[in-house]
Amino acid sequence: MIASRLKAILSQIKQAEIRYHRSPGSVLLLAVSKTKPSSDIAAAYQAGQRHFGESYYQEALIKQRELGTYAITWHFIGPIQSNKTKAIATHFDWVHSVDNLNIAQRLSKQRPGNLAPLNICLQVNMSNEPSKSGISLDELPKLCEQVALLPNIKLRGVMTIPAPEDDFERQRQPYKTLYQAISKLDHFKLDTLSFGMSGDLIAAIAEGSTIVRVGSALFGSRN
Repeated sequence: MIASRLKAILSQIKQAEIRYHRSPGSVLLLAVSKTKPSSDIAAAYQAGQRHFGESYYQEALIKQRELGTYAITWHFIGPIQSNKTKAIATHFDWVHSVDNLNIAQRLSKQRPGNLAPLNICLQVNMSNEPSKSGISLDELPKLCEQVALLPNIKLRGVMTIPAPEDDFERQRQPYKTLYQAISKLDHFKLDTLSFGMSGDLIAAIAEGSTIVRVGSALFGSRN
């Protein structure tokens, strides 16, 4: 079932790329595997999926050990506490949820020198929701300047999780606004827009997303 769901999601992404004049293959599917067992990740991997997102580092480390023979690219997508940065810097390839300079500095300092630079996305709170992490759009240019100077990490782009909307045009609006803001920061050479989930990935692709994060549509309801 996971293989058939994966095939359907990839087809959906491909059709959206065509419809909204995106380059073929320009949108990466990130399979959100938090709370799911290693067996589900293995099933998706065997069906061709390579990028997986986790929010709980202790759970993720167990899966990484169990799936050590798989060539998986691991993404950390959850909130980051300062006492967790060493494990995240050591065991992940991407971090999507950096929202302050202190966390970025710790990830930079604690990234092992024998590993490639850690790919970083800055989380932006486009809906200004107090319950969600992320900086404001006004704070983004300054944090980009600060993070771009740090060693051992590479600033790749931004991530956002706007408030849920059912209307397609309303889904598009925060992504459009963020895309326009990123376009003005071209000197940072940002190439990653991590936004869009199971319920709004078409709207996200329409507005320039390069990574869509899909969990429930692939693995079923969260455990």
